[in-house]
Formats: sequence, C-alpha cells, structure tokens
Amino acid sequence: MTADDRSARALARLLAGVGTLHFLAPKPFDAIVPRHLPGSARTWTYASGAAELAVAAAVALPRTRRAGALAAAGLFAAVFPANLKMAHDWRHRPAPLKALAYARLPGQLPLIGWALHTARTARGTTPAPRP
Repeated sequence: MTADDRSARALARLLAGVGTLHFLAPKPFDAIVPRHLPGSARTWTYASGAAELAVAAAVALPRTRRAGALAAAGLFAAVFPANLKMAHDWRHRPAPLKALAYARLPGQLPLIGWALHTARTARGTTPAPRP
C-alpha cells in the first residue's frame, strides 16, 4: 500500500467518524446549522452526516476514490457557513473555546487540500480497456 493509499484511507476514516457523530451526538451539529436554511436543523444534521458517510465510502474504494475525494472537497467547502455560525455564536465564550471556533475557519483549507490531493493521486478509478 502506498502513502497516497494510506492517506486516502485516513481521509475516509475521518469522514466516516464525523459522519457517524452526526447520528450519535447530533445536538452540537444542530447548533451550527445556519438559521436561514429551510427545514429543521436536525434534518440538516442527519443529511450532512449521511453525505459524509457516502463520501467516506467513495473515498475508501479505489474505483470511486477520485470522485469521492472531489465530493469531499465540495463537502468541506459546503460546511464553511456552519463554521462561520459557530465562530459568531461562540464569540463571547471563554478564550480557549472562542479560539477553537475561530481556528475551524482556516482549518477547512487543509481539509480541502487533502481531498484535492487525494483526487489527484487516485489510481484505478476507471477499468482498464479490454482487448
């Protein structure tokens, strides 16, 4: 197994872990769903958790890794408004919590970069032509 394969599997595990947390402990995720989104926060929490699990599965499989990693990059970008809401809501919390909330904002960039790197280095995403 190459370093890129190990990295892709680590990305898949991260996505699967966070996706699972959306179902096991949804309240913290509900709290950061932007208010302007239609429907209930819990619906968005479960939908984003399901998306993370689906993307994790796609990244884990070499055949779908490239598409899954591109979807992961999009997902990491799509959750940025939730991180903005968290930073705004936590602006009056104690300094360590406020720092954590603010650190999540630029913290999305390395995740997006990781996903894009995984997409670029994915192998075996299309079957070899048959003679």
